[in-house]
Amino acid sequence: MISRSWTRARLRMWSRIASVVVLMLAPAQRLVAQVCRPSTSSNEARTFAILSVPLAFGPLLAPESRPRFEAGLEGTYLPRIPRARATPTTCQPGKGPEDTEFLFAVPRPRVGVPLPLGLALQASWVPPVRVAGVRANLFGVSLARSFALRSLVGSLRAHGTFGSIQAPITCNQAELADPASECFGGTRSDDSFSPNIVGADASLGGTLFGGRLRPYVGGGYNRLQPRFRVNFTNRFGGVDRTRVEVNLDRAVVFGGATWQLADHYTTTAEVYAAPGDATTVRLAIRAVRP
Repeated sequence: MISRSWTRARLRMWSRIASVVVLMLAPAQRLVAQVCRPSTSSNEARTFAILSVPLAFGPLLAPESRPRFEAGLEGTYLPRIPRARATPTTCQPGKGPEDTEFLFAVPRPRVGVPLPLGLALQASWVPPVRVAGVRANLFGVSLARSFALRSLVGSLRAHGTFGSIQAPITCNQAELADPASECFGGTRSDDSFSPNIVGADASLGGTLFGGRLRPYVGGGYNRLQPRFRVNFTNRFGGVDRTRVEVNLDRAVVFGGATWQLADHYTTTAEVYAAPGDATTVRLAIRAVRP
């Protein structure tokens, strides 16, 4: 009898220990790495589409019959995303809106290099320097070919935007201090967003004021393959590494003008839009070598 009672006591003790271990590990187990693929009509997809508009590598230059060496700086306005749109509907239902408002505009250096066969290469790089909690490492590249159409100049162009942006999008400092938030008590997230944009467009431009002002209009198609990865540790030590993936197709339109400030300097203003998603405004100033 004593042996049986002692055995039952041991079983109860180990059962309690196992229950405590399960309870301690349960919060961490609930946050596991997974892949979420929302529909193209979800808030996640529509948020990615809005973010892709200012990140797309637009022409920001009137078509040129003779490409030149150019170096300059671009500034692109970041459209605001409504809180209702920034609230997840598929991957984290019930969570509050994501934080997408870090900067008013994105600076981006650009260089242009003429190539044989009348081709023109443009490239850009946003170096990985953290500003206002955002660390971007983005590359933009395009290859264009211009051609004369009587008194006008046309251009066909292929472009791409790659790299990543890191920021506390899912759980910022305010969310960590909110007892009603699932982020409460955790560590500020360091999430990653990769825009992965490729596209093609065509533009047509003319000249005014003796060629000093060159207005242009155009349109094209962008293929978006945005990828988002959560990087958040909750108050129990559980790590959320959820990946969000969606593929989108978007038509774009744009228009602008390049103004010859002096013999070796130009400035360009451009409005670039994906109808139904967002509109951005870009400005650039360049030093030009004939």
